[in-house]
Amino acid sequence: MPAARELLLDAAFTALGTRPWHGVRMVDVAAAAGVSRQTLYNEFGSKDGLARALVRREAESFLAGVDRSLADVADRGDADAGDCCAAVAVWTLRAARANPLVRAALTGCRGDRLPAQAAPAVPAPRTPPPSAARGAPVPAALVERIRGSAAAAVGRSAEPEPADPEAIRRACEAAVRVTLSYVVAPAASDVEAAGQVARVVRALLDAPERS
Repeated sequence: MPAARELLLDAAFTALGTRPWHGVRMVDVAAAAGVSRQTLYNEFGSKDGLARALVRREAESFLAGVDRSLADVADRGDADAGDCCAAVAVWTLRAARANPLVRAALTGCRGDRLPAQAAPAVPAPRTPPPSAARGAPVPAALVERIRGSAAAAVGRSAEPEPADPEAIRRACEAAVRVTLSYVVAPAASDVEAAGQVARVVRALLDAPERS
């Protein structure tokens, strides 16, 4: 059986599907999770604490999905940079459509239904990029995280010679930002959007540097 903390987070997430955050009552969350209200307060301290934990959990789950999508592409053995970034694009678009908290974290637009804490600290990257500023806005911090994961995967898959790391970084950042534009204004299909992302990445890595 899941621990009380996970049951409470699940109950809070479900409640957000039917009412705005200001209408979610702690007593109702506790009842839906099958625990006492005191247990809820012991776990999270306050409603704000519950909101921060909920959004952090959803952000961590989303980022784990980014890593899984990259690993799945790498398992094919013939993936290029465009394939890696396209896989991330498909996962991101589907996750943002299915999960309003993920969409809020990616776009910074939480809407009236979501908690003000829909912009928590993003889980720290395994290797913090030099450009990452402490306390950066969440969409920017997520771009850093996604770009870092994608760039690492692209660097490992580059054949026969690794591309310039800075070129990879720029291409992956462009890929993430194009993907976010499709989160805001969806294409006819996720596959179509992913294809455009792949074309952007391949063009950037193939094109000579201009002064």
